[in-house]
Amino acid sequence: MDNKCFVMVGPNEFKEEIRQTPALEDNEILVKIEYCGICGSDVHLFQTGVLGVFNFTSPMVLGHESAGTIVEAGKKVTHLSVGDRVALEPGVACGKCSHCKEGNYNLCQDVVFMATPPYDGAFMQYVKFPADMAFKLPNNVSCKEGALVEPLAVGLYATHRGEVGLGSKVIIFGAGCIGLVTLLSCLARGAKDVIVVDVVKSRLDFAKQLGAKYVINASENDTIKVAENIFPIGADVAIDCTGSEKCIQTTAFVVRSGGKIVMVGMGQDVIPFNFTKIMWKEIDIKTVFRYKNLYPVAINAIANGVIDVKKIATHEFDLGDLPHAFDYVINNKEEVIKAVVKIN
Repeated sequence: MDNKCFVMVGPNEFKEEIRQTPALEDNEILVKIEYCGICGSDVHLFQTGVLGVFNFTSPMVLGHESAGTIVEAGKKVTHLSVGDRVALEPGVACGKCSHCKEGNYNLCQDVVFMATPPYDGAFMQYVKFPADMAFKLPNNVSCKEGALVEPLAVGLYATHRGEVGLGSKVIIFGAGCIGLVTLLSCLARGAKDVIVVDVVKSRLDFAKQLGAKYVINASENDTIKVAENIFPIGADVAIDCTGSEKCIQTTAFVVRSGGKIVMVGMGQDVIPFNFTKIMWKEIDIKTVFRYKNLYPVAINAIANGVIDVKKIATHEFDLGDLPHAFDYVINNKEEVIKAVVKIN
């Protein structure tokens, strides 16, 4: 069976290929991919050939936010059937190391993560995948929503790490996709007042539509002063989804004593930080690396109407237009929240 895909052959260069669908192992499924999101990490790798500590070294398929329909199942797959629609959790851990055995499989050093060099991702028509990392979608959850489970899991994990709960006062830096799914997660967990900070008015307007009580345009205002007027003693939790040096540094000044800072966005390796302020306030700093054990939670939240992710997908493209899709996302960053690609 032909398997159309787009292969990154070098920085800023795609090549269309037709591959054969791979043979399955007994514990694998073959998924006809319906939707796959374009993540900021895909764009960064495509433009620079670098993704954190990983470097592009050979042609590969991008895309790790995916969902589709099972068309074939291995002999040992019992909990899923042909015809089931599933969301694919892209990180397949070893299951043997101490991190995996402790339940922290997101920290596994031998994880195979889709679209991370040298592993292929999901911008292709068919993907074979371990069945135990595929999660069935209820009838009322579309495959487009299934492709948004991955970024939502990041937002859910950020709020879990920050212990956001009923009545929490939260300030989120960044109104891109991850900042906005973090906002949705805060609201779902019962946060009372949420501030979203960004420099793009259209994104802040979108954050207000999604439920942010307050927004701050950092290009026009002194973020610290405005935040102090809203939360006089400081926010319970500050979550940075930008990786920006300025935003990360600001978190220490807008969190209350005894509060928490959660760092989600990845930026430069070394950032000067006011640790006197941190220590004086006895602030906890927590970091986020992907997520763990949250796909079922995210799917249930969508299915039960607790979180509506549909509005996050602001742009849609077909697989045949993938080069154009990347070009559009790169050149219209202020307009695009999340672009998804319809594969089949």
